Amino acid sequence: MAIRDGLLVEWDFEVEITRRILARVPADALNFTPHEKSPTMGWLANHLALLPTWGIMTLTTTELDLAAPEMQKHPVIPDTVDEILTSFDANAAAFRAILAESEDEMFTVLWTMRVGPAVVFTEPRIGVLRGMIFNHLVHHRAQLGVYLRLKDVPVPSTYGPSADESLV
Repeated sequence: MAIRDGLLVEWDFEVEITRRILARVPADALNFTPHEKSPTMGWLANHLALLPTWGIMTLTTTELDLAAPEMQKHPVIPDTVDEILTSFDANAAAFRAILAESEDEMFTVLWTMRVGPAVVFTEPRIGVLRGMIFNHLVHHRAQLGVYLRLKDVPVPSTYGPSADESLV
């Protein structure tokens, strides 16, 4: 089996769960934050919508410099949940398309994250995809689930039933 085939199965599963969580974000709660140090619900949902673009970057480049001028721009947070969902759907599909065309040797290419001259890490793309894309998506999706709970919005099931929803 090609490496991409296993990743595609996992990606499709995680995208479905993430979309269900994003779809539950209340339209009137985009500015909600559970703590002064926490991002708003809108920022967090938008971050999830944009994360697949980092997967594209991982598969199409060999490095990211967080000090680069283009990285200093903060993304505009959409005004509606529908815009966030549209963005997520498009970005997830675009990443999936590139992933589906990736050959095994692409996953062993070293990829570096740096801040100017300081290297944060260098590892094979497969590690970056697992840690910085897939696991990152799951991490922030779980945060969003807490935000939903705090707003008394039913939390969808993920890997098992939630307190609000069974698996079937």
